[in-house]
Amino acid sequence: MQLNNIVRHLRRTLILLLLSAVLLFSGYTWVTLHLVYSQGERAGVLQKLSYKGWVCKTWEGELMLTPLPGIIPEKFYFTIPDDTVASKLNALIGHRVALTYEQHRGIPSSCFGETQYYVRDVKEIATP
Repeated sequence: MQLNNIVRHLRRTLILLLLSAVLLFSGYTWVTLHLVYSQGERAGVLQKLSYKGWVCKTWEGELMLTPLPGIIPEKFYFTIPDDTVASKLNALIGHRVALTYEQHRGIPSSCFGETQYYVRDVKEIATP
């Protein structure tokens, strides 16, 4: 009889620990996705846009930042969580654009995107 009580108590404890771990992980994920570490704009030529992933498909892009003459260009890698913004960007590949982004640090999985920079809006920049 006492062995059954011990087993039942251990089972309850393990279930509570598992539920607590799931709740903590979910809470942490929610916080990292909703709190913005930094935000801003980047301008350059939109070089690449792809929809990729084995299980979790995300839109990933690459922007070639416009450097000063004589300086090696820098690439800005970003994730697009919204299909509407992704379709706008898809129409602007090869054009000069300004991306409005938010940085979310510490996201625990690449299912939400491969980068920590999430593009929220895009504007085409007219070439002179």
